[in-house]
Amino acid sequence: MQRGLQLGLVLLAVQLFQEGLGNIPAVTLSVLGFNVYLYMFPAAPLMKACVNLQYVYVSKEWRRLFLSPLHHVDDWHLYFNMVSFVWKGLRLERRLGGAWFLYLLSVFSLLTGLVYLLLQAGLTELTQHPDLFTEVIDFLPHSNECAVGFSGVLFALKVICNHYNHGGVTYVLNIRVPNYIASWVELVLIYLIAPGTSLIGHLAGILVGLLYTVGPLETIMKTCAEFVSSDGYNPRPSSYFSSSGYSGTRQEHRREDPQHAGDRTTDYTEDDIADMTEEEQIEMAIRNSLNEKGRTRQRETAHPRYGFQPTEEEARLEEIRRRRLNRFEQEVSNQRRRRL
Repeated sequence: MQRGLQLGLVLLAVQLFQEGLGNIPAVTLSVLGFNVYLYMFPAAPLMKACVNLQYVYVSKEWRRLFLSPLHHVDDWHLYFNMVSFVWKGLRLERRLGGAWFLYLLSVFSLLTGLVYLLLQAGLTELTQHPDLFTEVIDFLPHSNECAVGFSGVLFALKVICNHYNHGGVTYVLNIRVPNYIASWVELVLIYLIAPGTSLIGHLAGILVGLLYTVGPLETIMKTCAEFVSSDGYNPRPSSYFSSSGYSGTRQEHRREDPQHAGDRTTDYTEDDIADMTEEEQIEMAIRNSLNEKGRTRQRETAHPRYGFQPTEEEARLEEIRRRRLNRFEQEVSNQRRRRL
């Protein structure tokens, strides 16, 4: 059924033009456009697209796993999901690369539905064997619900974003929350504010994100990509990410110049700096300043046979600079340990 123009769609269009369509990466923009298209022209009615244990597993309607993430209940549901998706896509697609980001979205869309069914099966089992725990919490509505929407995938992407900026903070409803628990706080707050949302659908997304960041999913995806690729191209994530977390300095297939081995801040990109807190940016600027002085001094003293032999005073100043840099690095490390 073709839908008319609605306020949520208008606000989404305004948001996109404010961001600038040219600033949104190709895969993010394409997936967003596909979601809007399927909202305007659904591939199936919502009751034929939603995910539920009875419909999918018992009735063998497996196509619901593919339809559910791409359909939305109303224009506001679509608006909030797509605005959140653009924010995450701007950061993840530029770093992971378009091919890997599309691969990630495809896997997450399918896995979120499968994990959702497993959680619903577990809740169904709990409702059939009542005890004190099930008397306090009513699981019946969650075990019978039929869910649609991109929210589960968004929660999985949120886990990845927070994992790669583990030491940072985020604001959930103006509440300052450490990144490593932000997804869980948002899960609870959204359910309390909007009880009609799918709690286990969002929980499924968080679990899929954890499978990727701390579980075996990333390794499995890389192995499958290497196996399927026939032309030697491997759509693995950019070198700014490693399996253990965010790294703004790791670069593959590159030998590091030992003269600059201690200068780790110059490898940060503009996107990395934008994701830093104000305190981290100040630390990086001070470290860059100290290292730049050292590199200038090293260039002046690098070739003594050409007349650049350092004086005793210059050597003493260089030693003072080196000690100051080491002391600064130690203080920053101690502060971070105290915060953790």
